[in-house]
Amino acid sequence: MRFHEFVDELELLIRSRYALIVIDTWELDRADDALRQVAAKLSLRYHGWRRSKGLQFGGESNAPFVEDSAAPADVLRLVEREAGVFHLPLFGEYLNDPLVVSHLRDVVDRFEVRRGAVVISGGDVRLPEALRPHAIVVRLPAPVLDDYRVLMERVIRDHTARMPVKVKLTAEDRARLLHNLLGLTLVEAEKILTRLIMVDGALSASDIPRVATAKRQAVEQDGLLEYWSATERMSDVAGLDGLKAWLTKRHVSIADPERAAGFGLPFPKGILLMGVPGCGKSLCAKAVAHEWDLPLLRLDPALLYDKFVGDSEKNFKRALRTAERMAPIVLWIDELEKAFSGNAGEQDGGVSQRVFGGFLSWLQERRGDVFVVATSNDVSALPPEFVRKGRFDEVFFVDLPGPAARAEIFRIHLRKRRQLTAAVDVDAIAAASDGFSGAEIEQAVVSALFTAFHAGGPLGTAHLLAELQATRPLSRTMQERLSTLRSWASERTVDAQGGR
Repeated sequence: MRFHEFVDELELLIRSRYALIVIDTWELDRADDALRQVAAKLSLRYHGWRRSKGLQFGGESNAPFVEDSAAPADVLRLVEREAGVFHLPLFGEYLNDPLVVSHLRDVVDRFEVRRGAVVISGGDVRLPEALRPHAIVVRLPAPVLDDYRVLMERVIRDHTARMPVKVKLTAEDRARLLHNLLGLTLVEAEKILTRLIMVDGALSASDIPRVATAKRQAVEQDGLLEYWSATERMSDVAGLDGLKAWLTKRHVSIADPERAAGFGLPFPKGILLMGVPGCGKSLCAKAVAHEWDLPLLRLDPALLYDKFVGDSEKNFKRALRTAERMAPIVLWIDELEKAFSGNAGEQDGGVSQRVFGGFLSWLQERRGDVFVVATSNDVSALPPEFVRKGRFDEVFFVDLPGPAARAEIFRIHLRKRRQLTAAVDVDAIAAASDGFSGAEIEQAVVSALFTAFHAGGPLGTAHLLAELQATRPLSRTMQERLSTLRSWASERTVDAQGGR
């Protein structure tokens, strides 16, 4: 929905005698702008309220504030006597007071025979039972690409009138810059663009990463999502050729989103990586973000569950909205089964089941360019709804690496530690590591390095073979479980090694 469509919807609601409207948004200025437009279209007076100053009749910027109208009871007494559109930003915080709720209910009753409406704006407004039958909740649509384009042109024009401004952006650079502004409020975007221009009197491709930095600061302040600096590349992931080929095809649309949209391609939804622990599923999430040049946010479901009833659902919704707001991004959800196991709802009074239902709905209907990379080690603990088509673009099974992949994993970790020398027979240690995961191979390399360092000599093949022989890999200690996992995945997932 575009902003003008939202204005039309508000107009229809007020004309239809909806006396109490809740606008779900933290962009209070845009909500104010929408309501002013509606009031003008309906020939109604617009009245704004501020918690610190009170009610401002008529809504003009120079209009005086009514004395003693800042308190909720005082402003409601004034609203009860007047007609028009009354905007009460952040008034939802007072709805836990039964007297305020009762008074607001009386006000709503008056508007059934009077033109206008009471509009409360704010995020996560919780309506008490007494008001729910009389209210409607609408969500203010986020700014779209055209809004940021108009904003950027205005900011450039305004600054050019006062100082020389050089715009050194190709058409592709401009598209990337605007795409990276998505998710920010227009106020935030204007401040960022202004700051970028003031630094050197120019807008250039080098400014694009600074937008991502501003988004990172917003994420860290929220505290529900972790911002990861992804340094891993796909070249650090051995094997998984099928998964890599699938991702490469999608990368083209990420690199040129406007051309992809014109071709009819949507932003990819994401992938679910299931399989053996330690085989590179989490590494893939980091590598995707780096290769696609997108911010990587990690959602740890354990951080969302709160001891206060209702706060877990609220936290989860807020985290997902933050993810949408920061788009385009890669959202990494590690070990999905820990949050959404099939029996979790029996242990927490149904909280996890409600969060699970909300998450499924979000996966299906989410707004914003959010590519989800979810991982799971225990498929038996996941509800079957997760593997249904439509939640993710594809479900991949990540198995233990084969001989060639194991050799590449050894090379990656030896090269990283400057130990890939002629003294190490990579083919020999790859053959000796049959059944080892990537994580177990890395640990064998680290342990062998400690042994060689303690002995005072260079790392050799013998050190690595000794460590491999002393290790009992997961494939041996959990052989039955892995067999069951492979059997389950054979007909339900795509092999990440070969794909299709």
